[in-house]
Amino acid sequence: MTTKPKLCYFRGRGRMESIRWLLAAAGVEFEEEFIETTEQYEKLQKDGRLLFGQVPMVEVDGMVLTQTRAILSYLAAKYDLYGKDLKETVRINMYADGTLDLMMMTAQAAFKPPEEKEENLTLIVKKAKTRYFPAFEKILNDHGEDFLVGNKFSWADIQLLEAILMVEELDASVLSHFPLLKAFKARISNIPTIKKFLQPGSLRKPPADSHYVEVVRGILQF
Repeated sequence: MTTKPKLCYFRGRGRMESIRWLLAAAGVEFEEEFIETTEQYEKLQKDGRLLFGQVPMVEVDGMVLTQTRAILSYLAAKYDLYGKDLKETVRINMYADGTLDLMMMTAQAAFKPPEEKEENLTLIVKKAKTRYFPAFEKILNDHGEDFLVGNKFSWADIQLLEAILMVEELDASVLSHFPLLKAFKARISNIPTIKKFLQPGSLRKPPADSHYVEVVRGILQF
């Protein structure tokens, strides 16, 4: 019997959410262990399970993995969500890194003081509209296929949809000038495993609220 991947993180999105998305899109069931106290976090560090003293941490295939991009790369390769050759793979990495940058800005904004948070969120929507989404609109236009790379569903598609939905939580009309991205969103959202993950009651986490921020600050003591 195959052991399910085990995810260890706080009870929220943060750097683990893209990993949840990738596993869900691959149709892979996973377990979660939530860090809820400073003592629990310190024990993981003392036991040497966090290579650089940080989460996310994923246990899979007999390994204990840390570092978000390394985990995502391994899972994408394992579940055939990478390219067929090095050229496709590097493009998937490039696109995924771009969307991850955008999503990390959103995640980090939750921990800013109120006035800074609002400024940051406004800036994120602006950057999405002027930098990130125009780039992906052009990629889809130039490529002329249903997916970002080749003609096959990949990690890049998963992460772009995740980024789109996160920015739409800040501005529901953000795709109004991006018809290809709007069609992409509808298309990828209807892939059965994705559609299931988007339903209420799934393991997808909600946006960070003040309670989540307070809990994480308490655990990390900052």
